[in-house]
Amino acid sequence: MRLQAPQFQALFTPGLRSVAELFEKKNYELRIAGGAVRDLLSGVTPQDIDFATTATPAEMKEMFTSAGVRLINNKGEKHGTITARLHEQNFEITTLRIDVVTDGRHAEVEFTTDWHKDAERRDLTVNSMFLGLDGTLYDFFNGYEDLKSKKIRFVGKASERIQEDYLRILRYFRFYGRIAEKAGDHEPATLQAIKENAKGLAGISGERIWVELKKILLGNHVNHLVQLMYELDIAQYIGLPLDGNLEEFARVTKNIQNLSPKPMTVLTSLFKGKDDVTNLDLRLKISKEEKNLGLFLVKHRQELSKATGPEPLRPYQDFLMDSREANINSKIFELLKYQGEEQLLKEMQEWTVPTFPVSGHDLRKMGVTSGKEIGTALQQLRDEWKKSGYHMDKEELLSCLKRV
Repeated sequence: MRLQAPQFQALFTPGLRSVAELFEKKNYELRIAGGAVRDLLSGVTPQDIDFATTATPAEMKEMFTSAGVRLINNKGEKHGTITARLHEQNFEITTLRIDVVTDGRHAEVEFTTDWHKDAERRDLTVNSMFLGLDGTLYDFFNGYEDLKSKKIRFVGKASERIQEDYLRILRYFRFYGRIAEKAGDHEPATLQAIKENAKGLAGISGERIWVELKKILLGNHVNHLVQLMYELDIAQYIGLPLDGNLEEFARVTKNIQNLSPKPMTVLTSLFKGKDDVTNLDLRLKISKEEKNLGLFLVKHRQELSKATGPEPLRPYQDFLMDSREANINSKIFELLKYQGEEQLLKEMQEWTVPTFPVSGHDLRKMGVTSGKEIGTALQQLRDEWKKSGYHMDKEELLSCLKRV
């Protein structure tokens, strides 16, 4: 088939036209690869575009340098990737490769001019397609059919693909959450291969796991996929608690769906206590902010809840006003999401934090001079102000002090 979608046409910037021209002159083949092809076929504009070519890194360097094109970031060169900058745009172009040796984390590669062989080493069928710059689709493993029927399958034998890089187990889950229409539509042989190889995730760095896990937590079918992680013995190797609270997780993921939570907010519903947050951090090296959010939610999810009566938001407002914690607003928003309180979240986001209207200077003008007395008086007035729902103004508060 030939793709002529507007998203595809929009890719042809002056930069890409120049790159295409250079490759054509040298008779090197150049195609769009992987995720960008999947996105274009789904009618989505890709955020990143990777290119693949029959030219070797040395040939590309020679070609670009002769044409006076600037090359940047030579880190990817040993894996076959050259990054060229033309017309204020970066182009990441990788030579077709075959994996020679894999250890479940990294691969040693050899360059090839065989497109089929390169497609063979990719993880999932929907990620294994190429698109010529004339719009021709090159699809060796029925990736387009799988994409149309929303099926996620490994290229070739699942166990072989997984053993090349165990992180592919989590990539399977991530793309399932992104593409599959309904939960539970897996091939039994795929699940079996995942279960048999789950232990391999123990050797994958925490940082790489966390990148994938965060995307899974924000995708579709998250409850189904995390339940599956427990059924297939994956959880223990990726920092999740052995006895995760799957009931609470199911409840929270149902409530939180349309509230744009942070990944940590979703994940915390699995945790029974702060030790679970600490263990996750030890395994995945999460950020300080993520860890603090997890600890905050575990600590306050039960006792900090809406009030009955006319001011349901009041406990959250009081907590915020009394708190000395950093980013407290954002933590309270996440707590309201966790609790599924959509309306209160909206109100809290619109609430302007009031400023206490009285200062020590005001009290000095009234004749209160000792520092200790000023401190005590300010605290008393703050309490009165809080009782009034933060409505009392300076005059009302100061007249309160006169009465005292």
